[in-house]
Amino acid sequence: MNKTISVVIFALIAIVSVTLAATPDQWGSRTIYQLLTDRFSQTVNNSQPCGNLQGYCGGTFQGVEAHLDYIQGMGFDAIWISPVVTNTPGGYHGYWQQDIYTVNEYFGTENDLLNMIKACHERGIWVMLDVVANHVGPVNYDYSSIVPFDSDEHYHNCTTCPQYCTIDDFTNYPQVEECRLSGLPDLDQDNQFVRSTLQAWIKNMTEFYSFDGIRIDTVPEVKVDFWREYNDAAGVYAVGEVYNGNLTYVASFQGPVDGVLSYPMFFTLRSVFAQQQSMNQIQSTFQSYQQLFSNISLLGTFIDNHDQVRFLNEQTDIELYKNAITYVLMAQGIPIIYYGTEQGFNGASDPNNREPLWTTSFNTASPLYQFIKTINSFRANITDDLTMVQVQRYSDNTFYAFTRGNAFVALTNGGSNQVQTSRTITYHPYLEGTTLCNIFYPTEDCIKVAGGSFTVYLDYGESKIYYPMN
Repeated sequence: MNKTISVVIFALIAIVSVTLAATPDQWGSRTIYQLLTDRFSQTVNNSQPCGNLQGYCGGTFQGVEAHLDYIQGMGFDAIWISPVVTNTPGGYHGYWQQDIYTVNEYFGTENDLLNMIKACHERGIWVMLDVVANHVGPVNYDYSSIVPFDSDEHYHNCTTCPQYCTIDDFTNYPQVEECRLSGLPDLDQDNQFVRSTLQAWIKNMTEFYSFDGIRIDTVPEVKVDFWREYNDAAGVYAVGEVYNGNLTYVASFQGPVDGVLSYPMFFTLRSVFAQQQSMNQIQSTFQSYQQLFSNISLLGTFIDNHDQVRFLNEQTDIELYKNAITYVLMAQGIPIIYYGTEQGFNGASDPNNREPLWTTSFNTASPLYQFIKTINSFRANITDDLTMVQVQRYSDNTFYAFTRGNAFVALTNGGSNQVQTSRTITYHPYLEGTTLCNIFYPTEDCIKVAGGSFTVYLDYGESKIYYPMN
């Protein structure tokens, strides 16, 4: 089939289609597996590493479809895929768009994409599309190859920008909105053609392909009034990238979009678990979240992604990583696990944190795969508890505990060399005599509430999740 996405078909669909999109609140119960389409699975895998991580490595939509068992086996019920449109040369990641009306031929055809999404939906897996509305691929000032934004008037003119038009001060918000990120031509959303085209495009994409949600790239680089219209046009849950640790600043973007990636908590979790700084930082950050965000449950919580050095490159202790993963999967928010986490990938900065997964032969017996599977299986059985807010139960420098409903989560940043640490919990929701069992060892590790309290023991840096025994 011709890969061109027909504008005429889009227009017809916009009229007759009935979008059965999930609501933002329904996304709150999902667990997302983030994958780079080019790096997840080839159509026919050869188990060989990629010779050039800065170019295409061969992953496809068909490859994703062929390994949905692998994703679902870990308990994930949503995936986040790379941008799907045609990119300028070298745009394996999808963020260098060239033609927004055609599908990236390196990933497959329009039919391949439709079939992959259909296969996901048949399994109850939702699909989140990564999208870009801020910039196009690196073509300098020759826009003739960009479809449909092929004119100077479609871009900011750089008259108020630093040398080379590139952002050099991310605290200068007019500069962030009007100048180039890493030299990429910056679309002018105040131009009516650009604005209306981008809004029509996202509406047509979600309706034609039946995407369930979108992840929006580089949200601060565009004026917020545009995002309100864009999110509405999409008609699905949208989570935006606001790559910043300033809580007040990041929180200001929830409203223009449904949710944002939880970067302030990401930085906190890296400090606490990778650098073993005080766990009281979680308390401080989460209290600020409660004050500043309108809905914590719609934020995307993560410990790794394609823009960050992998956790295990910064800290090699697997127990510390497990504690961070436990927090991500059990805390209030929408958990996002980056592909390769389950195989212990430890890549450094981009592109080394974008390793091909097929070199692992999709090993489902790896310890972290099984660890994530255990927590996700538990999550699937406590859906009512996961609608409850996160309540802190204990915090000090090396121990942190919270509940979601009846689930009690105990974490430490002591690492695997910490033989044992224990805390007596007096602030909790359980009745006297309640028996709580650890989901990782449900028949061997149970404790009872006695005298209004119970004691949690963590051995060799482990994390635990307790739940009342039936």
